[in-house]
Amino acid sequence: MSRSSKKGPHVDPKLLKKISKLRIGDNTVIKTWSRDSEIAPEMVGFTFGVHNGKNFIEVLIKEEMVGHRLGEFAPTRKFVRHGGKMQRELEAAAAQPAGSAPSAPAAKK
Repeated sequence: MSRSSKKGPHVDPKLLKKISKLRIGDNTVIKTWSRDSEIAPEMVGFTFGVHNGKNFIEVLIKEEMVGHRLGEFAPTRKFVRHGGKMQRELEAAAAQPAGSAPSAPAAKK
């Protein structure tokens, strides 16, 4: 659910204070745990280190990101593809040329 329009966007005051101390295009990474802060136009050109629960993901703020939340650009979950052993066999079979016969499965290491 979105925030009420009469309240205005939520931007962490500490972030605005840190931004005011720096110049645009400065290579300093501003670390933050405030994933729920909206990206304001003043933030464009700065690099933020957004915490994802384990480490900081560096996010360079661009014009198109204004209005979105910082947390949208630092995913908290790592996707490991589906399948396992069966999926690897299917992918290996698909990678072989169509005319050749499938070879014996590779031995386990």
